[in-house]
Amino acid sequence: MLYRLLYNLLIHLFSPLLLALLYWPKKGKPGFGRRWPEHLGLVAPVNGERPVWLHAVSVGEVVAATPLIKALKAAHPELPVLVTTTTRTGADQAAKLGDLIEHRYAPLDFPWAVALFLRRVKPRALLIMETELWPNWLAACGRRNVPVMVLNARLSARSAERYRRFHGIFRLLSNHLSHISCQYGDDADRFAGLGVPQDRLSITGSIKFDIDYDDAVREQGRALRMQLGAQRPVWIAASTHEGEDEQLLAAHQTLLTHQPNTLLMLVPRHPQRFEQVAALVHKQGLTLHRRTQGEPDAGIQVYLGDTMGELPVLLAAADVAFVGGSLIERGGHNLLEPAALGKPVLTGPSTFNFSDITRELRQAGGARVVANGEALALALTELLEHEPERNTMGSAALKVVRANQGALARTLDTIANQLAL
Repeated sequence: MLYRLLYNLLIHLFSPLLLALLYWPKKGKPGFGRRWPEHLGLVAPVNGERPVWLHAVSVGEVVAATPLIKALKAAHPELPVLVTTTTRTGADQAAKLGDLIEHRYAPLDFPWAVALFLRRVKPRALLIMETELWPNWLAACGRRNVPVMVLNARLSARSAERYRRFHGIFRLLSNHLSHISCQYGDDADRFAGLGVPQDRLSITGSIKFDIDYDDAVREQGRALRMQLGAQRPVWIAASTHEGEDEQLLAAHQTLLTHQPNTLLMLVPRHPQRFEQVAALVHKQGLTLHRRTQGEPDAGIQVYLGDTMGELPVLLAAADVAFVGGSLIERGGHNLLEPAALGKPVLTGPSTFNFSDITRELRQAGGARVVANGEALALALTELLEHEPERNTMGSAALKVVRANQGALARTLDTIANQLAL
């Protein structure tokens, strides 16, 4: 109780700063429009009675949850599903699910906002993707007997040690969790070591492996490749961040000295950076075409992916994929997206967000870690010059994805059992 009182005092004290960070306009950053009051719990009721509420904070979590949502609706078409996100880009991704779901912005963790949200939505259960745990959400659901399940949960050794040091805070969060569906046995062991009863833990694997790109994605990728040039070497740098693009463009400049016809598809992680990255390409003296400009001219050196939701198509058009957020200390992004398309995968050294996936792909020969931009240029030169090596790596990456699939079905069974569906 004391921890929560202190927490609520702090979040109200710092609320002006929190709200400024959320709503402060930034060039290229999409706003919330008239829907901003939803963050304060002022949401419209959901069609149908007592929906399952699934929270996925932003784009990556919505993408990971999409196969689960589709499977849940296929098994229980009458079940209303409410998806909440915190970000506008997450909302845009959720909108692609169409009539399968309803979307609202998630309430900020003010107790009065959460209470208002729950009164209006009346969820039968809360499903949280990964470990997005908020004290007032959990306490309010506990008071209303709303089951809370954590799906695809991870708990690193470092986080477990931190929770152990402040065990009162962990109890504040875990006491209201009905079930934790863990990705790996190590995660379940760490939760158990913190006092979570075994009957509230299960191991389902990671639903991120249950990626199933349809033929349309591959066909669109082939069509794009024909536009870009079927015979020229093409590599993609996906989900890049500030401080990384300079290294990637320098690597591309090195590639051009060996293979002058090489094309880089550059896809920044956040749309507000599209203009900044385009200016950076021009500053480097490279010729640029933006995806929003239509069909590219022959011989361009950089193709900027300045749209949202089309990354799989761009990945399908490439020979080799580099996954960003890894040449700087951001912990990397999901290597499984290119792996599921049979692409050889390169990543920088910062992969702590996906350490298990990175390790498994590396051990199978489907991915390589490069130390810096210079090492990336060397690896790309080798792979782009040797098609058999690319094919071997791509096949190994795809094999890892397929060998780990099945978590989706296990997670669905766990949800059905816990919620008596």
